[in-house]
Amino acid sequence: MSGSSPQRPLGAQAPADAGGPEGNAGLRDSLAFAEQFYAEGAPTAGPLPPVALEARLRAVSAEWAATGAFTPNEAELAFGARVAWRNSTRCIGRLFWPALQVRDLRHVSVPDEVYAHLLSHLQDAYAGGHIQPIISVFGPGVRVLNSQLLRYAGYRLPGTAAVQGDPENIALTELATELGWRGSGGRFDLLPLIIEAGGKRHLYPVPPDLVKEVEITHPDLPQIAALGLKWPALPVISDATLRIGGTTFGCAPFNGWYMQTEIAARNLADHDRYDALPALARALGLDTRHERSLWRDRALLELNVAVLHSFREAGVKIVDHHTAAAQFVRFQEREAAAGREVRGQWSWLIPPMSPATTPVWGQSFRGRELSPRYERPGAGTPPLASSLAAASPDPRPPAAPGESARGCPRAGLEQS
Repeated sequence: MSGSSPQRPLGAQAPADAGGPEGNAGLRDSLAFAEQFYAEGAPTAGPLPPVALEARLRAVSAEWAATGAFTPNEAELAFGARVAWRNSTRCIGRLFWPALQVRDLRHVSVPDEVYAHLLSHLQDAYAGGHIQPIISVFGPGVRVLNSQLLRYAGYRLPGTAAVQGDPENIALTELATELGWRGSGGRFDLLPLIIEAGGKRHLYPVPPDLVKEVEITHPDLPQIAALGLKWPALPVISDATLRIGGTTFGCAPFNGWYMQTEIAARNLADHDRYDALPALARALGLDTRHERSLWRDRALLELNVAVLHSFREAGVKIVDHHTAAAQFVRFQEREAAAGREVRGQWSWLIPPMSPATTPVWGQSFRGRELSPRYERPGAGTPPLASSLAAASPDPRPPAAPGESARGCPRAGLEQS
């Protein structure tokens, strides 16, 4: 319509002043991404012809001039999401980045429709235990407040400092309760999904038939089964944003499969999570009076053995930390052959158990993450609002050390 303002492209997040410094930086990011896409091309096609690149660069510049933003086409979106995994400096599982299945759902931003696609994501990603890495990229103006689609509630116990369930999810549990959800108060109550759009928060149940939980048992120690531990089979990170060529996609849930240390050495073992090691050590008859008995280490080893055994018995894909480290070395070799530098954050790449026994231990990396990339809430992120009447900071919880700041579809982005 004559005299109307140009509409921003689907899924694009334009700077306040597209012609100012931010806009220029965004344009540079968009042009750089277009050049990268045309240099690498489709994985099987190789570099695309210069004339195609020149035409695309002109189109990107024209789009920025008209709208102040950049809209990746479907092929560019898929390429960008995969390369964001490849660029993830905190991820040891980047060998499989070309296998990421990308669902272009930028036309979907209505909460009910987002919910339906999230359920489809859960079903297709689990694939009967043969877990498939998938990312679903939704349209603008919507986000999932859960850090993962499958999370357990955390309940404050009145009059004490104790917590029943997962302490990391206290704020999310309280918000879900304010929205009308009622949990049983148990240790492993699956939380509903909370989807926010248009300033409103919508509560949705996760159907039990879409949730596979793995009961933790041990091949030789029945005492571990008696502890009643379990964990969801599928990690789906749901609070990450995807940045491609200066464009931000604020709702882009993605998944891979777990590395056992993420569950056994962090989720179930951390003092500020389920803190299972003291009870496990007592069940095994270990001497917990003195640290020199190494009871924590012995309990931790058996819990890791139990998680690997349990997932294998349940027919669910999982990887151990030694295999994951060897896969990372193969990733490094492939990247070197392609002439690309592998960046990383060493403290995140080493596993939280026996790190010195892995080939990553003696390495060093440049840590600055390249674009495209995934971003998650980190330190300093305001916690979930305890009341819907509160001001509206980002309602997602801050990243716990080792978990919520990860960006790695291979696993739950959980710990190591």
